[in-house]
Amino acid sequence: MRALILAGLLTLFSVSSLWAFSFSQAERQDQMADQARADQIMTQLSTPCRNSLKGQKIAVLIAERHGGNLRVGGGSHGLLHEALNARLQALGLQTYSQAQINAQVAAAQIRAVLNNDPDAALSASSRLGAAFFLKGVISSRANQAMSMNVKGAQMNVNDVSVTIQLTLTRGAKLVSHVSATQSSWAGADTMGVALDIVERQSASLIAQLYQDFCTQGGK
Repeated sequence: MRALILAGLLTLFSVSSLWAFSFSQAERQDQMADQARADQIMTQLSTPCRNSLKGQKIAVLIAERHGGNLRVGGGSHGLLHEALNARLQALGLQTYSQAQINAQVAAAQIRAVLNNDPDAALSASSRLGAAFFLKGVISSRANQAMSMNVKGAQMNVNDVSVTIQLTLTRGAKLVSHVSATQSSWAGADTMGVALDIVERQSASLIAQLYQDFCTQGGK
C-alpha cells in the first residue's frame, strides 16, 4: 500500500513539475518574442533618413470601406487622423492636420485619391504641396448576431472584425503597406476598434512605415 501511495505521489510530483516547466517555458517564449519584437522596432526606427526627406509633407487620409463604397470625413475619423499624426510627428515627420486637409481638398477628391485615382492624387498634392499620401482604409465584417447575457440582460451583439490598412505612396509609387486586424463584440463602433488597433499595434505599424519611408521614399 505504501508503495502505491509513494508511486502516486511521485506521479503527481512529476505532473506538477511538467506543468511548472511548461508554464515557465511558455513565459520564456513570450518574453523572447517580446524582446525580438522590441529589437526589430528599434532597428527599424534607427534607419538612416535624410533630413531633406523628413521635411517632405505627408497628407493622412482616412476612410471607412463598406462593401465597395468609401466613407470619408466625420468627427470619429478625425480622432484616428490625430492618433496617426501624433506618432508620425514624434519621429520628426511632417504631416497636415485634418482641418488643413478639409480646408483645401473636397471630400469627393479625397475619396478619389483613396480609390487610387492618379489625376485626383496629382490635383490634391498640388493643392496641399504634399509629396506623400498616407491612406488609412478601415474595413469591417460583421458575423451573424448572437444573444449574450450582458449585466443580467439578454442582448443581441455582433462579432465584428475590423481591419485597418495603411498605404504610403509618393505619386504613383507604392512606398509602404501595413495592416492589422482585430475582432470586437461592440458591433457598431468600427472606428473605436480601429483606434484600439492603432493603440495596441502602433509601435510595429509605425516603425515599419518609418523604415519604408526612409529606405523607399526617395524619388
